[in-house]
Amino acid sequence: MTPFLRAVRRIVRGIPRGTTLSYGEVALRAGKPLGARAVVAALHRLDDVPWWRVARRDGSLAPQVAREQANLLRQEGWKGRPRPRKRG
Repeated sequence: MTPFLRAVRRIVRGIPRGTTLSYGEVALRAGKPLGARAVVAALHRLDDVPWWRVARRDGSLAPQVAREQANLLRQEGWKGRPRPRKRG
């Protein structure tokens, strides 16, 4: 496992229940400030992390998994609502 993957795993596991960090914030904390897309790829490879605690910078959830992600967050006490993705 690469040092970046280990860092992403540690950071995402440390996100408190019912809260989120953006992909960019995870990348920054992992030492790769422009690595938001790398975080997305890392989350696809890591099967033992609470991936649902990572959202877009505007707070919106990924359209492909928004319903599942919102349900998992609500089970943890999240009071938010999925925001539609801003276009334009």
